[in-house]
Amino acid sequence: MPDVGEGLTEAEILKWYVKPGDTVTDGQVVCEVETAKAAVELPIPFDGVVHELRFPEGETVDVGTVIIAVDTGEGDVGEAAAEAAAEPAAAPAPAAEPEQKRQPVLVGYGVAASSTKRRPRRQPAVPAQTPARQAVQGELNGHAPAAVAPVPAAAASFAPAEVRPLAKPPVRKLAKDLGVDLATVAPTGPQGTITREDVQRAVAPAAAPAAPAQVPVAAQAVPAPTAPAAAAGALETRVPIKGVRKATAAAMVASAFTAPHVTEFVTFDITRTMRLVQELKTDPAFAGLKVSPLLLVAKALLVAVRRNPEINAAWDEANQEIVHKGYVNLGIAAATPRGLIVPNIKDAQAKTLPELASALGDLVATAREGRTSPADMQGGTVTITNVGVFGVDTGTPILNPGESAILAFGAVKEMPWVHKGKVKPRQVTTLALSFDHRLVDGELGSRFLADVAAVLEYPKRLITWA
Repeated sequence: MPDVGEGLTEAEILKWYVKPGDTVTDGQVVCEVETAKAAVELPIPFDGVVHELRFPEGETVDVGTVIIAVDTGEGDVGEAAAEAAAEPAAAPAPAAEPEQKRQPVLVGYGVAASSTKRRPRRQPAVPAQTPARQAVQGELNGHAPAAVAPVPAAAASFAPAEVRPLAKPPVRKLAKDLGVDLATVAPTGPQGTITREDVQRAVAPAAAPAAPAQVPVAAQAVPAPTAPAAAAGALETRVPIKGVRKATAAAMVASAFTAPHVTEFVTFDITRTMRLVQELKTDPAFAGLKVSPLLLVAKALLVAVRRNPEINAAWDEANQEIVHKGYVNLGIAAATPRGLIVPNIKDAQAKTLPELASALGDLVATAREGRTSPADMQGGTVTITNVGVFGVDTGTPILNPGESAILAFGAVKEMPWVHKGKVKPRQVTTLALSFDHRLVDGELGSRFLADVAAVLEYPKRLITWA
C-alpha cells in the first residue's frame, strides 16, 4: 500500500481489477483504494503474473503493507520479495544485497531519490534472566506465568539493552493515542510484530471491569443474541467508521474545538442575479459550460475578498502568527456517494467568469465520480457550501481546518418583499458566514458578508467594483 505523500497512514481497498493468474504489465491499474477522502487507482510497477491478492475488497490496510504478490518470471524472486516486504527482518544484511531504487506507484506522485539504507537491527546481549523477567517473557510468548518469588521493582524492570518492540508506524501512533506502552503488549504478528488488534486488546481489559457497574441488573440477565443484528430484526445497525466519514469527523471535531466560530446571516433580494443567470446561459462565451447561481455566488465572494483581503488568512498556532494569503483557493463542498468532500479551485481570484464556470464544473463532476485527488483537497483558504440545493434556508457551517471563513448559500425562494416601496413577489435567499474569530473580528466579518450580498443584489457591481 503506497504512501501518496499526504500524511495518510491507511487506505481501504475498494475494488480489485485483477485476480490470481492474470498477466499484468508495468503501469497497469490493478486496484482502486480509498484514502481519507479520495479514491485512487493504483498501477503495478512490474511485468508478470498475479500470484496472490493479500487482502479482500473492503479491507483497510496500513501504508507499507504488501497487498499483492506478482511472479515476475524470475523463479520465486517476485514472491520472495513480497514475503520479505510483508514481514520485518530480524537480522538483515543490507551490505550483501544490491540497493534497489523505489518505484513510483501512484499516477501523479513520484518518489524522491535516496541513498539511505535500512540500518541492521542491533542484536543486544541477552542479560541474565531474573525470575520476574522470565515471567514477563512467558506472558509475551503466550505461556502461563510460572510462580515466582517477589523481587524488588528495580530488579523486575527491563535492562536498558532490552529489544525495542516491533510495530509499524501506524500501530505505534495508535498505541500513543490510546496511552498503551508497547513493551506491555503481547505480539501476535509475524516474528513478534505487534498488530493493531494487539494494541486494542491491551486497552479492552482496562475498560471491561467498569462496564457491569453501569449496566442495569435486568439488562445483565439478557443473553447475548446469537443471530446477526439484521437477521434478528434488531433496531440498531452498526457501521464501521472509516474513509470519508472518519476523516470528516476528525476534521470537524478539530475545527469546532480549536477555532472560535462566529456565524452571521443576511437575507436579501437576489432576483437580479437570478435573471443574470438565465441571460448568461444563452451567452456564446458560456457555450458548453454550466451556469448556475452558485457560479455568481463564487464570483461575488471573490470580489468581496478583494475588497476585504484581511479575511483571507490562516492562524499559525505553532509560530503564533497570522498568515495573510495573496491567493484564493476556493473550496466547494460537494456531496458524493462516499460522503461530503471539499475540493478547491486553485487561484480562483485570477480566473474570468467563464474560466471559473469551467473549473467549477470540472470540480463537481470529478467529485461525484469519486476521482478527486488528495492534492485537490489541500490548501483551501475559504469555502462555499450550497445548502440551498436541499431546500434548506441556511445553517451554521463549521470551518474547514486551516481556513478563515465558510459561506453557506441557502435556498432561493419567491417571497413577498418590499421593492421600490411596494410589496411584490421577489426571489429571496439567505447567506450565512462562519468565521474564525481569532482572525476575523465582527466588523471585518460583517463587511465581508455585506459585500457578498451587495454584489448578488445588484450584480452590476461585478463591473463597478472590479
